[in-house]
Amino acid sequence: MKHQKLFFNQSPWSWKEFAQLLILVLVLIPFFVEYLLMNYLSASFQNELYAGTLVGFIMSILFMCGLYLIALKPKQLDWRAVGLTRFPKKYWGPIAGWTVILIAISLALVLIMELMGIGVENSKTESIQSQVTPLHFLIAFVSACIISPVYEEIFYRGFLYRLLRSKRGIATGMLVSSFIFMIVHIPTYNVLPVTFVSGLVFSWTYEKTGSVLPGIIMHGTFNAIALILTTFS
Repeated sequence: MKHQKLFFNQSPWSWKEFAQLLILVLVLIPFFVEYLLMNYLSASFQNELYAGTLVGFIMSILFMCGLYLIALKPKQLDWRAVGLTRFPKKYWGPIAGWTVILIAISLALVLIMELMGIGVENSKTESIQSQVTPLHFLIAFVSACIISPVYEEIFYRGFLYRLLRSKRGIATGMLVSSFIFMIVHIPTYNVLPVTFVSGLVFSWTYEKTGSVLPGIIMHGTFNAIALILTTFS
């Protein structure tokens, strides 16, 4: 516990690494990958699911390479610095509990959005629903439930939350990292409230365990349930 407290109270990074990586994830990747490359791949594949999955895979590589080259390698750190470490076995219970709570909150938010006339569909889910095949479902599952949870938890919780938490405390770290996590999901405006809440939950589990693995597990499980519900509803 003492080591874990020290881990979060002191981070090896400054606002310099924070700014450099935010430029990467909020400016460079959105413009060159999510906009230009996505448009090109969508026109080439004529399928939003295929294009989105490939773009997500490329983004995961760029996120991890950027994190390694900017935050880890210059400081001679390994991936344990961003929470890739074991967590206590006793935390499996809270993982299950938080997953259930997150699902319940998300369903409530979705219901509220529907009552307000805000849909919860997006181009990827529409692409899956238009032709439900085992291949389409497998591609969507790998993208949403494996690739995205791994690189997003390592970056937004492992690096971003730890840095903000060490500079400004738990509350600010949770709120700001979750807000950034939310805005990078624009233009899927319909899921932004759910994304923000999930960011808070994943940050809290990182705070309690010092590991991003519980967040990856919950993130993947939550996305899998959401994928099943949107695909077969």
